Amino acid sequence: MMQVSVEAGDGLERRIRVALPADQIEVELDKRLKDMARTTRLAGFRPGKVPLKLIRQRYQEPVRREIIAEMVPGSFSEAIAQQALNPAGFPAIEPLIDVDAGEYGYTATFEIMPQFELVDLSGKTVERPNVDLTDDDRARVVERLREQRRTWRPVERAAQSGDRLTVDYRGEVDGGSFDGGEGADVLIDLGSRRSLPGLEDALIGAVAGEQKTVDLTIPDDHQNTAIQGRTVRFAVDVKEVGEPVLPEVDADFVRVFGIEDGDLERFERDIRVNMERELRQRTTSRIKEQVWNLLLEANPIPVPGALVRDEIKALKEQTTRDMKLGKSLELPDDLFEASARRRVTLGLLMREIVKKNNLQVDSARVRTAVEEIAASYESPDEVVRYYYADPKHLAPVESLVMEEQIVDWLLTSARVEDKAMSFQELVAAT
Repeated sequence: MMQVSVEAGDGLERRIRVALPADQIEVELDKRLKDMARTTRLAGFRPGKVPLKLIRQRYQEPVRREIIAEMVPGSFSEAIAQQALNPAGFPAIEPLIDVDAGEYGYTATFEIMPQFELVDLSGKTVERPNVDLTDDDRARVVERLREQRRTWRPVERAAQSGDRLTVDYRGEVDGGSFDGGEGADVLIDLGSRRSLPGLEDALIGAVAGEQKTVDLTIPDDHQNTAIQGRTVRFAVDVKEVGEPVLPEVDADFVRVFGIEDGDLERFERDIRVNMERELRQRTTSRIKEQVWNLLLEANPIPVPGALVRDEIKALKEQTTRDMKLGKSLELPDDLFEASARRRVTLGLLMREIVKKNNLQVDSARVRTAVEEIAASYESPDEVVRYYYADPKHLAPVESLVMEEQIVDWLLTSARVEDKAMSFQELVAAT
């Protein structure tokens, strides 16, 4: 066995010192130097005629370090196996070379995976949403679909909440203009709260052809840093006031949703099926979120910083892609740290549950999940074939199913209580 010593650092950090066999290194060093002597070119010597002594003087130190570096991976694997350590990431290696003493080796600093006894949810309570879908719920969904397809009709009256204004504006700070301070034919939906704070309220009561002057304090997180926290005076020209016009629920309306024959009864059935699917998904999500929170509360385990950093990097890359931010904008790590730490902790706990209970993904549940996803598409069979054509396509569904199986296992030890709530309350809670 190699000579290996272990030192515990803060938390999960470990530092091992590995002593490498000096005689083996020197034998390999001599071999490589002799091989170099056959081909090395130096001024004043013919190829292959450079004295070995000169080769040694010039090259033995870098070659020795090269040999030691090549021995690190295999010796490190042997060392952690010898000491029964489970690294959580790549080690930081520092060579230790004392030629005069004939001692060669290195220190490797790394974090280990945490060891813990899993605590289940005994004594914990999980609330299971108990929801009955009503006609009012379905009516709200239909109304939301109508609102999504509303049009706007110009009106000759004062603007009120729910109207859409078409405006030109000019903004000034201390009497001067600023970047982004002008706009033409800008649409403002009153009551949407998507404009600068205070602007929509100030435009209630405006009429077409009117100019209003509005002083607004710019939020501290505004994208234009030059005006953050400052007062801006806007001159707003109201060009048009439009009121919303909702479409009638008729054959033309339902054709937009893929019902080519305009069958209103089929539309109602589809609404019901979709709501039932959403109810199942939101109920599952609500229970899962409670279970994860209770699991984390019961198991406050340490997590390796290396894994958290890797997760932060993954979350940043995902956010950059989703928001199409581009590589020039570097998001701060602390924006993702809490989420990354939670995900890493849950991952470690779930892995322990799977290992402890020898859980295997249920292929029947995977099939059911795939079919439910496919049901919302025009050609469900094609979607199912897509998922099963490539293991990479199926992997995310298998992961979700495994999460559900873990939740089911945890619920066997918890107290589950039904909680009556409306569909709207469930939507707000998830």
